[in-house]
Amino acid sequence: MDVEEVADELYGLKPTEFVAARDAYAAEARKAGDKEAAKVVSALRRPTVAAWAANLLARRRPEEARRFLEIGETLREAHRTLDAEQLSAASRQRNQLVGALTRTAAGLARDEGQTVGDTVLHEIDQTLRSVLADPETAETWVRGRLVRVPEAAVDFTAVAPASPPARRKRAAPSAPEPRQDRALARARAKAAEDEVRRREQELAEARTARRSAEAHETAATDRLAALEHELAQARGAAHEAKAATASAGKAVKGAEAALAKARRAAELAAREARNPDLEKPEGT
Repeated sequence: MDVEEVADELYGLKPTEFVAARDAYAAEARKAGDKEAAKVVSALRRPTVAAWAANLLARRRPEEARRFLEIGETLREAHRTLDAEQLSAASRQRNQLVGALTRTAAGLARDEGQTVGDTVLHEIDQTLRSVLADPETAETWVRGRLVRVPEAAVDFTAVAPASPPARRKRAAPSAPEPRQDRALARARAKAAEDEVRRREQELAEARTARRSAEAHETAATDRLAALEHELAQARGAAHEAKAATASAGKAVKGAEAALAKARRAAELAAREARNPDLEKPEGT
């Protein structure tokens, strides 16, 4: 069993699907007699939702992930060499970039049907900050193998300056390094473009849903009108049937009376035929 291939597949699954798939692979390895592979696979830990969302960003946006790592290298170097004012500017740019990518990761997770609340958003943000600050975390992240939110090196405090930063006059502060600015700008632009594309997709889906709802509404309205027309016709037919029933009832009563009278006349005629001398009843 190729353990690396299995691990790559497992960490691409949703956290809710991870354990069952891991245990199935471990059982397969044991059945095949590969005890070492079974042990390694069984030891793989299910990622938290935040770690999975961050991994998803690295897997689905490899170019962004690569640029993000480059920016991390630039920022770590900048932390060793820049003065306080430059570090403040870099920190603001970093916050904007991490915020944009956090929203992108959350959007990707929601597209997979995963609920992303404020706590998870905060944890994704913390994870990406640690990716920028810590090379080991960055290496694990770019492979899509993070398991939980890193507890150490979540910012640049773990990066020691190479030497104390030189004091500069406030009137002539040095500008941030061009490479850093360009990298941050490109990353922010790409994150913004991704956000625009995601919003455009959401808008397109919403419009499609609206058109579908409008079509259903039109069909329902037409059906209602048809049913109302049928109901009006049925009521008219019922009224006519009721009138016909009343008329038929009167005809039946008249026919019954005429039949009774005819029967009486027939009986009288029969009696007279048998006995011609009988007196006829008055009125006959």
